[in-house]
Amino acid sequence: MADEFLTIGAFARAARLSPKALRLYDDVGLLRPAAVDADSGYRYYAPAQLDRARLVAWLRRIDMPLARIKEVCDLPGAELAAAIGEHMAHAEAEFAARRRLAGFLTDHLTGKGTTMSDTHPLGLRFAAGSEIGQVRDNHQDLAYAGSTLLAVADGSGPAGDRAAAAAVDVFRSLPATGDLLGTLTAAVRDADAAVLALGADSDERPITTLTALLWSGTRIGVAHIGDTRAYLVRGGELSRFTDDHSYVQGLVDAGELSAADAVTHPQRPLLVRALGAAAEADVAVRTAVQDDRYLLCSDGLWAVVPAGRIAEVLTAGHDPQETVRLLIEEAMRAGAPDNIACVVADVVPL
Repeated sequence: MADEFLTIGAFARAARLSPKALRLYDDVGLLRPAAVDADSGYRYYAPAQLDRARLVAWLRRIDMPLARIKEVCDLPGAELAAAIGEHMAHAEAEFAARRRLAGFLTDHLTGKGTTMSDTHPLGLRFAAGSEIGQVRDNHQDLAYAGSTLLAVADGSGPAGDRAAAAAVDVFRSLPATGDLLGTLTAAVRDADAAVLALGADSDERPITTLTALLWSGTRIGVAHIGDTRAYLVRGGELSRFTDDHSYVQGLVDAGELSAADAVTHPQRPLLVRALGAAAEADVAVRTAVQDDRYLLCSDGLWAVVPAGRIAEVLTAGHDPQETVRLLIEEAMRAGAPDNIACVVADVVPL
């Protein structure tokens, strides 16, 4: 290789970056190598690329997402400075929101918050909706809402729509009483078996994600597998209480990728757990609080509509039906590259 090029290791040391970071920047089109060896695939960089690499590193240190860095790093100095100021203002607002939520949770966990009691029974007011989107030619997302069950499933592969329906059908018949954890654990096994049965005669088997909430008056049982999501609005603040079972979430958990960057990562849809693959689901029980609002959705919504905008729609004061319509409208406006499914439910006095 010509002397004017640096190996990826030498360039990483000069830029104070890791080779892993440089490979990621190459994957997302932010910092391409100057040359790539045709036989080994080894990357080489030009010394003139150091300024850009260092700028990227500085912007990453203030937690600017890679997609945003790609948009702004070629701007003139004054415009880039303005973009940095905008990013920091947004980051400070998010931190303030997290601090308020932390205070609310602290009060709740120490008994200062208000939870429901058996003398003031609560119920759900709910709505569900789904759309095929603007790119896909098949619809494999499913949204279901009933008096005791809320569920969203996102099927994949041949008969993915049937896989999603089979999983939700198992949960629709569950009793919303007794041992919620045991009930949900058994239901996950049954749903997994139902999805496996759909591909018994084929080399290509369908799978499906599932996020389900089983309502039991004072408690909410949660069963979750895959990258459909469940969110809670409490005290005016939006929080997510499911973890994606995906390859990129593993990178986030390991500290190798930020949550903001995970949304635009080229391998974001790659799942590590799903029904139909004999995989374990997350099962938990939550306490219901009056005026809570729940959102269940597929990645057709959360991957294209920013969390801040989702929070704005959820807290705008609309009833669940109108909120579902507005959320789907937001996804459609963002291009709707995937199927969309969502459920919105409010905890209300009976």
